[in-house]
Amino acid sequence: MLIQFNFKNFKSFRDEVSLDLSATKITEHEEHVVEMANDKLLKVAAIYGANASGKSNIYDAFKFMSYYVEESFKFGGESDSRQKSDSDYIRVPPFLFDSKSRNEESTFEVFFVDNSENTGKIYQYGFALQNDEVVEEWLYSKAKTARNRYKTIFYRKKGEELEVNGLPKSSIENIKVALEKETLIVSLGAKLKIAKLKKVRDWFLNNEVVDFGNPAENFFRSQVLPDDFVESREVQSNVVDYFASFDNAICDFKVEEVQREIEKESDRSYKIDALHKMTDCDEMESIPLKSESSGTLKMFALYPSLKEVLDHGGTLFVDELNARLHPLLVRNIILTFLSPKINTNHAQMIFTTHDIWQLSNELLRRDEIWLVDKNQDGISDLYSLADFKDEDGNKVRRDEALAKNYLTGSYGAIPALRPMAMLKGRSTDGE
Repeated sequence: MLIQFNFKNFKSFRDEVSLDLSATKITEHEEHVVEMANDKLLKVAAIYGANASGKSNIYDAFKFMSYYVEESFKFGGESDSRQKSDSDYIRVPPFLFDSKSRNEESTFEVFFVDNSENTGKIYQYGFALQNDEVVEEWLYSKAKTARNRYKTIFYRKKGEELEVNGLPKSSIENIKVALEKETLIVSLGAKLKIAKLKKVRDWFLNNEVVDFGNPAENFFRSQVLPDDFVESREVQSNVVDYFASFDNAICDFKVEEVQREIEKESDRSYKIDALHKMTDCDEMESIPLKSESSGTLKMFALYPSLKEVLDHGGTLFVDELNARLHPLLVRNIILTFLSPKINTNHAQMIFTTHDIWQLSNELLRRDEIWLVDKNQDGISDLYSLADFKDEDGNKVRRDEALAKNYLTGSYGAIPALRPMAMLKGRSTDGE
């Protein structure tokens, strides 16, 4: 489980911010809390804010960190054409609106619990980038019984000797020989099959990151079939049951392979039809899945990620969860993660949204609600509703009308609106 995600100097976030999934001492919805590794953790975080406030940049920061951990073993050295074309992407985007920050390093850090072997070990991992160079990287771990004592696995800083503890000498030498300035030790170490480093890299791989604000990603994901969907009637039946949780119109699927001249496994494609029951007889009528509503296609695209994290644990990070979905359907997804009977592996979901129907103390705890506000200098800030204080120093009460107060500006993080006078029609009387 993710405990905390910290980052600094990334896009609209100049100063360090922290998305903390540790439960505070508030008492509402105590059934939402998971006890693990002597800590109390939350399974859901909802992030609200105005358009252009920086909500999506939190998603982007986590996605960037994950990408760099998973892929940076390929960076550096004798660059081929692909690496050259990727050079702009691997260059971290800092806060650009002051001359100091745009030239400073950007940092990313996570704390997470590895409970794969029921050890409850906590890892603290992070790195700092300046342009496309790793200037600092660290990995610490803490046993479940060690209270607050973290042990150093490695610490790296530009211009200093690499500090490594607990790794085989041969592995350390291999790292020193192969390490490039653009490459993370965790990424390289996982490629070299060093168990302790692979465990950290695998934690990132086990998470799911989905952007429903990106039309291209929406289209791509709607074309991706769930694992074993073609071969397994059980998987198809499970997807039908999944759809039935919000719409029982789809009764089954028909899968047909599309024949092509080049018959390679990677080139095989399939035509998927959704089967609907006819009203005046017991027969079925087939409709191409791609012709279903945008909401149905979004739910189909979301299914593999939901299934993966709920089956195996992990964190699902979704940008614009509410896009093209009914508020009650969004609530049903949230309740799925909050349910101890369904979410037995303590999967987590972090999502950005404008859906105020979910901004309710009947559904969420105050520490599960996060707000992003951007000031007049273009600097975004992130804070929990449980930590928010008004001008008089008063905290948010558990019985407040959260949605109403949010829309009236009591908690910040709403757009500053002015009349759209520029849209006024032109005068026809010569004035």
